[in-house]
Amino acid sequence: MNRHKLMILLFCVSLMASAQKKGDPGSPGVSGKVVFEEKNGICAVEAEYYYKQTQTEVRKWYRITAPDIPIVSPDPDQPHLKESSGDSYVEILPDTRVTSNDKLVPGENFSNEPGKMGVLHYKVKINTPGRYFIWVRSYSEGAEDNGLHVGLDGIWPEHGQRMQWCDGKNEWTWASKQRTQEVHCGVPGEIYLDILQPGIHDITFSMREDGFEMDKFILALDPGYKPDAKGPEPVLFKGKIKKLSTED
Repeated sequence: MNRHKLMILLFCVSLMASAQKKGDPGSPGVSGKVVFEEKNGICAVEAEYYYKQTQTEVRKWYRITAPDIPIVSPDPDQPHLKESSGDSYVEILPDTRVTSNDKLVPGENFSNEPGKMGVLHYKVKINTPGRYFIWVRSYSEGAEDNGLHVGLDGIWPEHGQRMQWCDGKNEWTWASKQRTQEVHCGVPGEIYLDILQPGIHDITFSMREDGFEMDKFILALDPGYKPDAKGPEPVLFKGKIKKLSTED
């Protein structure tokens, strides 16, 4: 490679690094003052509006928002902004296990233990205590990018573990199923959080499989509830949010 081509290459790499730093797609989407609110047994939250993330040493969540698409490798799939709610979503990267032929490395590209890797935090005000069934809208292309854990106030209860998607490949899909030893594609109605006190709570999601893409989540008191399309709009208790996408 001659000197001229080398200089061009270094300049392009510098521009990419600068854009990554400026966009900072791994930083919180909202401040810690933002609190979403449950109304009439429903609370909806856009996934990109987390106020912090923890346990990011090995895997980290990134906002996928045009035009600031994160430059993280490997990430074998293309962005799925079309039909995403709010024109943005989050993905946990890098993604090294796409199919069952790829090596499974516990503590790196897989975590069956919740709360250990890539934890997103959201503040939610609950007005009506009870059992809330958790729905998540996700995009999955393969067999090894469709698992997640959900927790409450730093606790990871059994029925928040191993959320699983099998149906609805290659499209944004709502699901609320728990993977079990007997039913690998998940049992409906078994993913829930018992929120017994009204007030502000910390809802958390942690990585089970890298490459997982999350668009939106819903807490619903009605066990028969099932969201459609992009789901209900979030309701704010306090704080301000702005649309993250800068494209029309």
